[in-house]
Amino acid sequence: MRLSLSYKRLYSWFKSRHFGRSATDTRYALLEACLIGILSAIAALLLKEGVGWLGGIRLQTASQYGPWVTLPLAGLIFGGLSGWVLETFSPAASGGGIPQVKAALARFPIQLSLKVAFVKLIGTILVLGGGLTLGRRAPTVHIGAALAAQLCTWVPTSPEHRRQMIAAGAAAGLAAGFTTPIAGVLFVVEELMRDVSGLTLETAIVASFTGAVVSMLLQSADLNVPAVLLDTVKTSFSAPEIPFYIFLGALAGLLGAFFNKGVLYFSELQKRLNLPLFLRIGVIGCFSGFIIALLPPFFRDNAGLREFLINGELSNSSIMIAFVAHFFLTMLAYSSGAPGGLFAPALVMGSALGYLVGKVEHFVTGTPTEVTYALAGMGAMFTGVVRVPITAIVIVFELNNDFNLVLPLMITCAVSYITAESIFRGSLYQHLLLSSGIPFKEEGTNENFLSHLTASDVMQTQVETLSSESTLDDVLQIMSVSHHRGFPVVAEDVLVGIFTQSDLDKLKQLSGKTLLKEMMTSQPITVTPSTSISDVLFLLNRYQLSRLPVTEGHKLVGIITRTDIIRVEVNQLSGQSLDVVKPAPSYVIYQTRSPAIGKGRILLPIANPETATALLQIAGAIARYYNYEIDCLQVIKVSRHSSPSETPVDTRDARKIMHRLERIGRHQKLSVHTQIRVAQDISEAIIETIKERHIKTLVMGWKGSTSTQGAIFGDLVDTLIHHATCELMLVKLSANSLLFPYYLNPRATWLVSLAGGPNAQRAIQLLPALTKLYARPDTPEVWLCRVYLPSDPDPDYQSLQEVTQTLENKIAKPITPVPICSRSVVDAITDLANAKQCDVVILGASKEGLLKNVIHGNIPETIAKNVDSTVILVRGSL
Repeated sequence: MRLSLSYKRLYSWFKSRHFGRSATDTRYALLEACLIGILSAIAALLLKEGVGWLGGIRLQTASQYGPWVTLPLAGLIFGGLSGWVLETFSPAASGGGIPQVKAALARFPIQLSLKVAFVKLIGTILVLGGGLTLGRRAPTVHIGAALAAQLCTWVPTSPEHRRQMIAAGAAAGLAAGFTTPIAGVLFVVEELMRDVSGLTLETAIVASFTGAVVSMLLQSADLNVPAVLLDTVKTSFSAPEIPFYIFLGALAGLLGAFFNKGVLYFSELQKRLNLPLFLRIGVIGCFSGFIIALLPPFFRDNAGLREFLINGELSNSSIMIAFVAHFFLTMLAYSSGAPGGLFAPALVMGSALGYLVGKVEHFVTGTPTEVTYALAGMGAMFTGVVRVPITAIVIVFELNNDFNLVLPLMITCAVSYITAESIFRGSLYQHLLLSSGIPFKEEGTNENFLSHLTASDVMQTQVETLSSESTLDDVLQIMSVSHHRGFPVVAEDVLVGIFTQSDLDKLKQLSGKTLLKEMMTSQPITVTPSTSISDVLFLLNRYQLSRLPVTEGHKLVGIITRTDIIRVEVNQLSGQSLDVVKPAPSYVIYQTRSPAIGKGRILLPIANPETATALLQIAGAIARYYNYEIDCLQVIKVSRHSSPSETPVDTRDARKIMHRLERIGRHQKLSVHTQIRVAQDISEAIIETIKERHIKTLVMGWKGSTSTQGAIFGDLVDTLIHHATCELMLVKLSANSLLFPYYLNPRATWLVSLAGGPNAQRAIQLLPALTKLYARPDTPEVWLCRVYLPSDPDPDYQSLQEVTQTLENKIAKPITPVPICSRSVVDAITDLANAKQCDVVILGASKEGLLKNVIHGNIPETIAKNVDSTVILVRGSL
């Protein structure tokens, strides 16, 4: 107990210091930045040593057993293993990492955590050790940002402070990877986030400096050009060389733009192939190993290749081969989603390109300055690919510490940037984010994601309401057990007022029998489902409210509170909602609307035209009883790589079905709406419809067991049960019921089970509506069954009689109670249904949950398989 109290005091002190500090008190933030810099440098060291160790084994094995088998096999095994690790443990760790950090800093919900950092580390070691021509600096940036994000989850912090720490982690990662502290800060400012506050800049500087210093001490980076190379030929610059540097910059910009287009093209191509990540990376690793085995031996060591290029130890043909091979192999490797970066490959390609241009200049002027051109080419190619000219200038300068390089770098990087932007505008990372479904704006003016949300995206659809005829005593009793402090007041499902705890404080003199309609706030402020969250926040602040009812017409469809908005923001900023790429929203290509005169809506998805009419009769019986409308839906599925809004589909058969259901609805005086949607995922389209149309009840066909792939209610049923918050009815139609689509069997016997807890009670409540399926008033014959265990010494027969009496009053015909003693509910109901030749069996989902029962063959599935009856399974709203 004493330890617990001490911990609480320490936590409270830290929290108050952490959240209560002023804008000028940045000591704690800077301390965190130092820690992030140290962790990033350690991660850079682990990455370097891991890649060096695994790459050394690859080269040693290749020299011992020959490169023709060893190099392709290493690329296949290590690349495939890397993809498997990513897919299994953290898909968010795939790719270069810069797009993810860029999106996270723009407040998009990207997952960054310790798991992401660890999986990124392992995946990068496997990929680079396997021989793929990628770099390890971009993964270091990703790892640094992920470590910073994890630190912010361990230490209480605000979303904005978390964002500042992620920026600091990214800067530290780049600084630790190259030992270039200034470039680390500039990269954050120039590429990752362009709206830098003072504290963000301070923490980025501290983290970058710490990461670079610790990296230097640990020797985590090895990209610096050795001084012995620069001593052989001094770098120089003269005015007559300016045209050659302009030519170098233009050539680098042109090739950089084509490189980025190639990456995007191959990325889309591999998405269309829809291969697993481990197979994509493995195949490209194998192909890269085969190509490298064909090339001269110097190409097998990526770390030593750059030194060969700068030092001029290779012939012109070898340099050209090195550039072309690196260009295309890096393009393929990066487009596969492999965890590796473009920084080092861009520098290697730039040094080869610069050396070739330097050779031309040497031939024309006779001045041997190939080294200067090679180093200037590094910055130019880096700019053409990554589009950060200032960072490119500083990073190459920091790597070499030679002031003679500044002017050549400024010329080549500026020309490269202008040329690349003229040919293919926008950062490669921006285009990659757009292709993955993240609407990123390069200008740095990304709006807060809340500005794109509406009330329907945030509201709670299951609302605790009060009746306007409730008394004050009833209200007090309800509020004493509810965690809510405000309730919409309804009369016949129409919002007529709102009652909150503040209203209660003003009514202390009233009698306990006072009706709520005399105490409530009439004509409350409401919003529609399409109201933007910015408008919702304005109304909450303007009128000092804690909640707003959401209405469609006069019908209450949800409620939105400040807590709901905060919850959504926290989930988004912590990256919880984008663990995987979600399918694109469905697209409505056809719809009809009837008068919206009902108190609620029933959704009827149509998968099988043969069962559509019978299902409509069941939905129609409920609609008539409760005064509901019916929404008939058909979903046309398209490929995951096809846009639902742009893919042409044939709707002729679907429209025929919808026209037939509309005619039946008009004949039976039902309000029937229809719509046809195109979607990548059928279950998501149904859930979207439930949300958009504010569905009360979902009625869908069910085969009684998991169905073949492509059926709308087989493999999809578990998804709908998890996420469809409305009431749910699964209907397994028997063959006999299909012969009588309008009335089912006119001499039917129905068996209703009381097993299933609250869901069974809901099934019983629906029974009076379902019996309206029949034209004759003396049908059906209803058997009400309850199973008692043999071990029960005192069975409660009284409750069975009470339910029977209640149903008789509602249906106005006799109900037969059937108590059964059995050890198995399944066997008892199945035997009774078969013995009495019951036409319909109505069940409530058991307390273990409907999904568990369907998957493991518990009560519903077993009964549905073993009886020839129509089986109706009911699950109440979540």
